Amino acid sequence: MSAGPRIGITTSYANGAQSLDARYARAVEAAGGLPIIAPLFEREEAAKTFASMLDGLIITGGPGVTRGLIGQLPADLPPVDAARDRSDALIFQAMAERPFLGICYGMQFANAMAGGSIYGDVQAQTDSDVHSAERGAGEHGIRIAKGSRLHSIFGSERLTTNSHHIQALADPGAGLRVTARAADGVIEAIESADGRVIGVQFHPERMLDRTLPLFQDLIARARR
Repeated sequence: MSAGPRIGITTSYANGAQSLDARYARAVEAAGGLPIIAPLFEREEAAKTFASMLDGLIITGGPGVTRGLIGQLPADLPPVDAARDRSDALIFQAMAERPFLGICYGMQFANAMAGGSIYGDVQAQTDSDVHSAERGAGEHGIRIAKGSRLHSIFGSERLTTNSHHIQALADPGAGLRVTARAADGVIEAIESADGRVIGVQFHPERMLDRTLPLFQDLIARARR
């Protein structure tokens, strides 16, 4: 019996050590996939070899995205370690033809890689609500664009999500379109025209009772 499509999952990195919230791997397994934890890459050849073993990729949440940055990162959001930034770029590029799901930092990173821009602190730079749980934010609703893949995944224009981000997308990158927003206008999801890339600002692995279909869609795309 097949273990399902092999989904690479990136990790956090700090002080020389990788770490991963186990809920990412559990979500992939619950959706019918086989989670494969990615090492930290320094060489393009290594990333390409690893990518050849995968059917899809998740770039997980993390600290402050430094690519495509508008403004400065606030004191309560450390920048991503340069080693993780490089590794994420290598595996993202190596998986350029395969299904991708970006979560929180992962969505922002993918957007920046496509030439899009990212607010350093969306609350300070716009008139948005608080979106960081660490700053007191709770759950909130988002509106999903009709005709988007995200709409087909959830079968609804509305979804209640968690909120754990200080940064947010300012402008989508080339080939990406906005597919969901919060009530205050903050971008909550993006996708590519061909449906290969999907990014969400919330953390679906932390509310799997509502968001398992998002991981099931990744697995379905990875089977093709």
